[in-house]
Amino acid sequence: RKHAPSTMDEVDKQMMKRIEANDPVAMRHKGLEHAQRGVYQSAFEHLTKAAELGDITAHHSLSCMYHNGQGVEKDRRKE
Repeated sequence: RKHAPSTMDEVDKQMMKRIEANDPVAMRHKGLEHAQRGVYQSAFEHLTKAAELGDITAHHSLSCMYHNGQGVEKDRRKE
């Protein structure tokens, strides 16, 4: 077992390793982090991958993004 990261750089490195290893929880966390900062396209990509890997919370977050029109194209036919 490793020690918990003590700096934000270490946290980011650890998170990226987990994402590269296709960890859906890490992808969801990164996606939600991006969504909170308003970087919706990146958030959408991370959450989509996490959902494809079976993360149910990522599915819910994606549905909220679709509902709010964040990171997706607007359906002009519904205007």
